[in-house]
Amino acid sequence: MLSRRDFIASSTAALSAWGCASAPPPGEGAQPLNVLFLFPDQMRAQAMGCMGNPDVKTPHLDKLAAEGLLFRNHFANTPVCCPARANILTGKYAHANGMIANDLRLRESETTLAELYREAGYRTGFIGKWHLDGGKRQPGWVPPGERRQGFEFWAANQVSHAHFDTHYFRDADEPIPIETFEPEAWVDLGIEFLRESAADRRPFFLTVQMGPPHDPYLAPDRYMQMYDPQEITLRPNFDGDASDRDLEPNPYAATPGRNEIAAYYAMVTAVDDQVGRILGELDRLGLRGNTVVLVSSDHGDMLGSHGMRLKRKPWEESIRVPGIVRCPETAPGRASDALFSHVDIAPTLLSLCGLDAPADMQGADLSPVIRGEAESGPESVYFQIFGPFHAGGVEFGWRGVRTERYMYARKKDEPWVLYDLQADPHQLDNLAADPAAAAIRAELEAKIAAWMEKVGDSWDYDWTAPLEDDGRLYKHETFYTVEEFMEWAAEHPDLANL
Repeated sequence: MLSRRDFIASSTAALSAWGCASAPPPGEGAQPLNVLFLFPDQMRAQAMGCMGNPDVKTPHLDKLAAEGLLFRNHFANTPVCCPARANILTGKYAHANGMIANDLRLRESETTLAELYREAGYRTGFIGKWHLDGGKRQPGWVPPGERRQGFEFWAANQVSHAHFDTHYFRDADEPIPIETFEPEAWVDLGIEFLRESAADRRPFFLTVQMGPPHDPYLAPDRYMQMYDPQEITLRPNFDGDASDRDLEPNPYAATPGRNEIAAYYAMVTAVDDQVGRILGELDRLGLRGNTVVLVSSDHGDMLGSHGMRLKRKPWEESIRVPGIVRCPETAPGRASDALFSHVDIAPTLLSLCGLDAPADMQGADLSPVIRGEAESGPESVYFQIFGPFHAGGVEFGWRGVRTERYMYARKKDEPWVLYDLQADPHQLDNLAADPAAAAIRAELEAKIAAWMEKVGDSWDYDWTAPLEDDGRLYKHETFYTVEEFMEWAAEHPDLANL
């Protein structure tokens, strides 16, 4: 097994031989592949025209899908913000990278995708919502150094869902205000990065991570006016109050209805316009021909399906996210049913750029699917949630497995949900207790057990205390582990309020 130092040395040597450690000017040799990773927050895959949604307007994402490869089955292994982001950056499952709860700090000792690109000669940039530094969410300054996990260019905040009145930081602790709809500001900064990179000899890895369409559900007026709540097509599994109540700023107050869904779609269209802006700049700068573009999200949004809200759940609206890749090596207009999950992103991007993934990354390399050399990836996807979030309607930790046909999830002590997605794509018939499904349930139980053994997972990682409710993990101190928090809570019961 290569050490990290040996990996970096071999990768840098490979880049130098290929002409990538110091990219040649146009016309003087083969250029390396850049990476542009676009990452809206809480965007479910079903909210795109290219995924069959009849209502939502996503012309730029639809065009990108037509120019590249649409992964119809792209999933969040741990469908909640911080764990999802950590899984992507490390190529590891949440228990392995330590991010088993929202608002922990990602350990500086983890090797991240940005570090690997930077050490292999790339210019790295992070723009938008970070949410990997733990502790108090505001004001959200992350100082230069190891806590930025390998990103050189920095224009970000920790987390803020005030989409019309927020701020960001660069390399000083003075907040820079954003007084417009924040995705517009993030893309302004992304365009700044691209223009600088066009004059830089290095290839680049840039990620732009926008807050919307995360709740609160509100977009600029011009987008809100595009959607009539009464014309919204409710999903067949919608189960809630679809009446015309006012938009509720508190996402935990009620199950979303037509107004929330219409506003969510307005936010998606607003994000789509910003995708169009940054891709247009990529074209204008002549960077399209050697840039991989990837669109994903950290998790979806139930939006009233099954009477549920938000995320952390094993239903398709929570776990399935946009998956679009445009790559110079990809034939346009393709769609794939290959199973592609967050932990697969890092090894796949590295491979597309001619770099080997470290041996301790746990994801699969799906670059052969992107290049058209293979049709399928892993035979199943593994999911983990480690504890309750009562405010979001999650009462316990669970583990799950998704195959091409089935979705199965269990609690520690008993089966929970089982769906035959071929016969029941909207997950209306739970077969977990059906005697007729005993054989397939046993097969999927075996898959979960095999996944747990393969990746080193255990039910011992789970907790039952409401440590994610009411901001307990981030209101007072910064914690790397649940155990650290529990020790602190025992010493400060008046603050922890467990």
